[in-house]
Formats: sequence, structure tokens, C-alpha cells
Amino acid sequence: MSSRAYPIAGGCTVSSAAEAAPATAVVGIVGAGSMGAGIAQVALEAGHAVLIVDADPAAVERGRERIADGLRRRAATAGRPDPDAQAWTAEHLARLTPANDLGELAARSDVVIEAAIEDLATKQAIFRDLNRAAAPEAILATNTSALSIGRIASATGHSERILGLHFFNPAPLMKLVEVASAPGTDPEVVERATRLVVGWGRTVVRCTDHPGFIVNRINRPFTLEPLRILLAGGGTVETIDAALIEVGFPMGPFAFMDLVGLDVNLATATTLYEAFDRPARLRPSPIQEELVEAGHLGRKTGRGFYVYDAHGRPHGPAERFATARPADQLSADELAERVVLAIVNEAYRALGEGVASGPDIDLALRLGANHPFGPIEWAERTGLTEVAASLDALSDEDDDAFRPSLALLRAAAAEDCC
Repeated sequence: MSSRAYPIAGGCTVSSAAEAAPATAVVGIVGAGSMGAGIAQVALEAGHAVLIVDADPAAVERGRERIADGLRRRAATAGRPDPDAQAWTAEHLARLTPANDLGELAARSDVVIEAAIEDLATKQAIFRDLNRAAAPEAILATNTSALSIGRIASATGHSERILGLHFFNPAPLMKLVEVASAPGTDPEVVERATRLVVGWGRTVVRCTDHPGFIVNRINRPFTLEPLRILLAGGGTVETIDAALIEVGFPMGPFAFMDLVGLDVNLATATTLYEAFDRPARLRPSPIQEELVEAGHLGRKTGRGFYVYDAHGRPHGPAERFATARPADQLSADELAERVVLAIVNEAYRALGEGVASGPDIDLALRLGANHPFGPIEWAERTGLTEVAASLDALSDEDDDAFRPSLALLRAAAAEDCC
């Protein structure tokens, strides 16, 4: 086994050979959708026996097919000859077993990762059942991207062994995992879970139990600010996307929303808006709400901000956006600056609230959202006093998106005095 070290938590390392969780641990997966199947594939590739269960028995078979397809593609990418690839795939699938119910899965698993729908009541019911049947030393983790781990754990009476392991989609390809601990989570459980996913070749960032954790919260301005600009007539779908690509983002915000699905993006935005008590900066856009209501969800429906052919290739903006030519269009530099500054401000809010360290915030945004730079490092490189002044110049008393965060102002003051 390689002694390669994998990075965790702001530059610390864990040796995969010496400290990773043994592959003899049985991993239980609750939910056989795209995320559950993806996490199961990662665990199988790491050598674990995997149990899987879903409320819909037919979903388990669909999940198995998705896992098999993922393993076949992995074998092809590795350049394995066909007979060897088939044997490799079959060997991994032989360690995947459907469980009859949550109780059986919990009783037989050393680690359980829940990847069911993003609904608090559903997750609380699942963890209540898991807690009853699981061994006292078993780790119970949720893959939630936005819900409170503490509220999920409150249904069990044993919050010390419950934490968040937030994988990103597609899990077999995305290396980042947010390891999120609630106030009641035992630190030793966090360490054990960290060693587990590090042993799977994942890069870990640590965070506390705040809505959206790191990426889904701090990356929110990447879509909300462009939507505000579009609504105000400061740019078009095409000019805003082009401006963000020009500064290094691999994809513009409107193409990104079309890719993940406008319904998915809107649901996350709404969850965070409510979780933070409806601040103006996190208010979902009426444009997005109208598109979702019309069933224009992006690539998966062939129409969103752009129009797509049967192969998912874009053919220009949708008609309502193709005719928009704002008279007061912002320059490409101004468009990019507004979006980046809004992201930076949110990053400093999260930093000030103790969500995560600066290095973990930067690492999470680069790996989890494909940002070309971390927001904290960008601000420090630009100059915190200059960043605060730029935010103040854009601020509006009715909108807190650009009102400089207290943590940023304190960091700027410290920079000036030193």
C-alpha cells in the first residue's frame, strides 16, 4: 500500500498507509440515487463491503446499474483490457449487497452514510431508526448539503456519533469532502470519519454546523449576483458568463445553473435563504422561480437560460434572454468584480462565524466549486483595505450583499496597523 499523504483541514496531512480506516469496515449507504450510488462506488473502490438500502426497492437495482456503469468507466479510464476490466468490475460489485431495511443495514455496518432526499423530517426518521439498530461505536453520517446536522441528530438522543460527510456530485470524480461537526459531535468521531474518507483518496475540509457549510453557502453569490445584475439590466446571460470565464472560472453562472438544474439550484438557494432568516443578499431570484415554474430547468429539459439540442449542446440563449440588450450594460471587468467581491464578502462572513478556517475555505471553493482562486487568498493578495473600500462603494442600504462584513473590516484594520 502506498504511503502517500492526503491533505486535510488547512494543510494538515494524514498518512493513508498508517492511519486510514481499514477496508474491513462495512459501509452502509442509505439512498440509492446519484449521490448514494456515487458514494457506494467510492467505498467499493477502496475495498469495503457495502450495504445499500432505499425506500424504493426498484431504486436499489437502478443504483446497482449506476454503480456498475461507473466501475466500467473507471476500468476503461485506467486502460484495463476488456477481460480484466470485466473481472475487476465484477469483483467490486460482489461486495455490494442490498439490505432489507434500515435496521438490518445499521446492525451490520461500521459506518453509515445517509444520502436520502433533502428533507429534515425524512432524515430525522432515518437517523432515529439507524440509532436504534446500530452498534454503539458505529459512525452515523449524513450527506446533507444544507440542513442542520444538529437538528437531524436531535431525533436520536445520541448526537455524539452523528456528523456530516458532504460529498460532491459526482462523488467518484470530485475529491472534496466537507466533514461537518455539530456542537454535540464527539471529536473522536470526527477524527475517525476523517481517516475513513482520507483513506478513500479524498481531500477533507473541516467545518462547523452552519447552513450550507462552506461551499454551498459561500458560492451562493456566484449565481445570485449575476441574477440580480440580469434583472437590473446590467448585463446579459452571455456577457455575464463570458466575464466570469475571462477571469478564470471554468463555466459562467448561467451555464452552471443550467448544468446542475435550475430546480436544484433554486431549492438550495431557498433553503439557505430561510435558514439565515431571509437576508436580502440570499433572496432567490424571481427569474429563476419563473423558469422553474415553467418547467425550463436547464440541460435536462432542453431549455433554461440557454437552449440545448438532444445531445445537451447549447444553441444560444433562450428567446427571452436573447432579445435583452441592456442600455446600461456593465463592462466585463465590472461584472466580474461584482461577483467576486460578493463571494469574498460571504467568505469573510463565514470566517467570522467560525464556519471554517481561511485555508479550508479557499481549498473548498477551489475543489468543490472549481473557483480559479480562493476568496480569502484573493482578498489578501488584492489588499483587504482596497477590498473593503470596493465593497463599500457598491453597498446599498437595502441589500447586504456588499456591506463589508465585520470580519473583513477587522482584518483590514489589522492589515493597516501592521
